Amino acid sequence: MSQPRNRWIVRIILALAVLAFVGVSVIPIISALNNTSSPNQEATGTRTSVSSSDPTSKLADEVRGYELVLQREPENQTALKGLLQARLQLLSLNQGDVQGVIEPLEKLAKLNPEQSEYGVLLAQAKQQMGDKEGAAQAYRGILSTRPGDLKALQGMVALLLDQQRPEAAVGLLQETLSNAAQVNTIQPGSVDTVAVQVLLGTVHASQKRYPQASSTYDQAIKNDPKDFRPVLAKAMLLKEQGKVEEAKPLFDSALALAPAQYKDEINKAAAPPPSPPAAPEEGSGE
Repeated sequence: MSQPRNRWIVRIILALAVLAFVGVSVIPIISALNNTSSPNQEATGTRTSVSSSDPTSKLADEVRGYELVLQREPENQTALKGLLQARLQLLSLNQGDVQGVIEPLEKLAKLNPEQSEYGVLLAQAKQQMGDKEGAAQAYRGILSTRPGDLKALQGMVALLLDQQRPEAAVGLLQETLSNAAQVNTIQPGSVDTVAVQVLLGTVHASQKRYPQASSTYDQAIKNDPKDFRPVLAKAMLLKEQGKVEEAKPLFDSALALAPAQYKDEINKAAAPPPSPPAAPEEGSGE
C-alpha cells in the first residue's frame, strides 16, 4: 500500500472523534497541489516581475501572467497548474471566488484522465459552489474507471451524507467491497479493501450506529490482522463512546503495528480527555 493512500485514510480515522471527514473544503487542497509538478518559471516568462511585497498583488499579477500564456497555448499544463495554484492561494486570502478554479481544473482533469486528483479537486470545487449534481458527476466519472479511488469514494460519501443520504453512502461502499475481488483480479491492488471497510465503519459511526461500525472494523481486522488502521479506528470508536479502558489495548496494538511516522498521531489520539477542573471546596474562600 502506498504511503499517500495510507496517510490519507489515517487522517480520516483520526478525524472520527469529531466526524470531520464529512466536511469538504476547497481551501485545504492547496497542499495537494504541492504534490504535482510546480510551474516552470522559464515556461511562464511572460509573467510580470513583481516588486511589491503584498502577496495579494503578487498573486494577482501571477494570475494575469498565466492567463496571457493560456491565451496563446490553451492546453499549456504548466500555466494551467500555475493559474490554479495562484487562484487557490488568493482564495486562502479571501480574494477571488471558487468559480475561478473550476475552468483550469476541468482542463487539467480532461488532459490527465489517469490522475484522479484533478477530478476530485474539481468535484470539491463544484460542491463548494453548491453544484452538488456537478460534483456527483465528477466523482462518478472517476469511480466508473477507478472504483477503488479512495479520495473519490470519500468525496462521494461526504456528498451523500451532506445530502442526508447515509443509506446511499453505505450502499456505494458495500458495492465497492462486493466488486473488489473482481476489480483486483483485473488490476491488482486497485481497491484497498481494508481502507474501504474503515470508511464504511466511519459512515456507520457518523450515524451513531456503533454496533455496525464496530462489526465492520472487526471484519477489517480479521481480513488483515497486521493492518493498524482498523485497529485504530475501533479504538477511536470506543473512545468516542466513553469506553476509554476498552480502547486502551487497541490503541496500544495500533501503536505497535503502525509505521513510525504515525506513532505520534496515535499517541495524541490515545491521550485521555482532559479532566474538568475541580470545583472549589465550600468555605475555602478565606
